[in-house]
Amino acid sequence: METRAKVNWLKLLQYTVLVSVILYFGRTLLVPLSFALLISFVLYPICKWLENKHFPRWVAIMLCLLLLLVLFGGLAWLLISQMGRFGQEWPVIQAKLLQTWQTISQYLEQRLGITNLQQAQWIQSMAADVGSSALNMVQGVVYTSAVSLVLLVLIPLYAALILFYREQLATALFSMFPKSEKQTICAILAETITTYYNFIKGMVIVYFIVGALNSLGLYLLGIPHAVFFGVVASILTFIPYVGITIGAILPMAVAWITYDSIWYPVGVVIVFTVVQYLEANLIFPWAVSYRLQVNMLFTLLAIVAGGILWGASGMILFIPFLAIIKLIADKHSELRPVSLLLSAGNNKKKRVLKKVKPIIRTDAGAPPTQF
Repeated sequence: METRAKVNWLKLLQYTVLVSVILYFGRTLLVPLSFALLISFVLYPICKWLENKHFPRWVAIMLCLLLLLVLFGGLAWLLISQMGRFGQEWPVIQAKLLQTWQTISQYLEQRLGITNLQQAQWIQSMAADVGSSALNMVQGVVYTSAVSLVLLVLIPLYAALILFYREQLATALFSMFPKSEKQTICAILAETITTYYNFIKGMVIVYFIVGALNSLGLYLLGIPHAVFFGVVASILTFIPYVGITIGAILPMAVAWITYDSIWYPVGVVIVFTVVQYLEANLIFPWAVSYRLQVNMLFTLLAIVAGGILWGASGMILFIPFLAIIKLIADKHSELRPVSLLLSAGNNKKKRVLKKVKPIIRTDAGAPPTQF
């Protein structure tokens, strides 16, 4: 028995290394394909509803992608317009930064004995380091922009093709398993798509409400560009715990520079803390009836592993993938150890998934590939 357990763990380690190598060297292909797969999960129920209304499949797919384009385009326009207004006030902020630096410089000279000459030498050294790496930074920005432009074309194209050829893809997936397992696989696939669709739909509502509350709180404090900072902080909450901290740094800095008082940054912290408390205890349970519960340890491990293997894209993609693995493990008795390992623990308040009409027919009289 012990020998068999050791062999199983050895095989698991081998599979883990093999999958990691494939993910790392295949990231150029797998990253856009993964984004497209998640987008197709979200768009499939809408696409299926349009097809049931007698729209041709390609028309339904194009309408879904157009809806997605409008949503992301509207968000991008909002952020760009707010950034433009923020840029118009940069000279004022720059003057306040210079004034703040003069105060810090006087403190360093009077309290720590660091002369202005030494401070100037430090600044020149830092400027030289930045200048030496400026070319690499420009090259990195150009490369990232080119890759992003290609992905903006590839990801919608992949998502459209996945939706269009979904029957063939499902048939290929079912052919990998014994016939006796087809109904089980189909049920897991249906549950995954349905749950992930409802989860993303609820999260959109959560982000909208959190962004509005953040913006309102910052506006009442008198923080410049409250809408921009509120929306950015709302989007960054996608990264657990870390995102809200990153989102609060810039408005805190702007508040301190604008009013030259510590109380305004403290007010920003209070606003974000109250909104996060409402989000966790009121908004999220109301908008998202089912939380894809994965314990914090494996969530952070997924973020780190995603960053190592796929960079920033992996930090975004590995969280929903881990949640989907947890969902599949919850529905499959053979994967119960994985479910227990990823579980967030026993919560006193159980969140129950709303009863929704199955996306994929799994009744015994229907073919398992009926989409």
